[in-house]
Amino acid sequence: MDAPERYEQLIAFLESNLPAPVDRQETPDGSVQFISGEPAEVVVSLTETSVLVSEFSGVWESQFTFAARPRRVGVLKWRRLQETALFNALAVLIKGAREMRLSRFQVCRYCGRSTAPEWMHDDGVCQACADQHSGAIH
Repeated sequence: MDAPERYEQLIAFLESNLPAPVDRQETPDGSVQFISGEPAEVVVSLTETSVLVSEFSGVWESQFTFAARPRRVGVLKWRRLQETALFNALAVLIKGAREMRLSRFQVCRYCGRSTAPEWMHDDGVCQACADQHSGAIH
């Protein structure tokens, strides 16, 4: 199988195996980035030679500016692996990244929703409930 066909297969595999919804973007360096889940859970960057799988993470740089800072889980040199091994390894990395991300979610003591860490006001209270219940001013 030639590289362009295999590259398209990788794109199809990622679009169908990442948590929905999947946002696909072409980047200036020619790679394709996938951010999946709502809220975001897994980030995958696909280049001509490798697939980088990361757990979504980020930091608030200011009160209104959130910057994504994905945490690398693994990198595969996709041209070196046979198809079955590649897709099996990729599925395991995606599952691991997703499980890592979800393990960081916290349950809000007011609304009971599992909330991404960047949307927690403090221990045990999500931002939405902090605005309603604790008089937080932003």
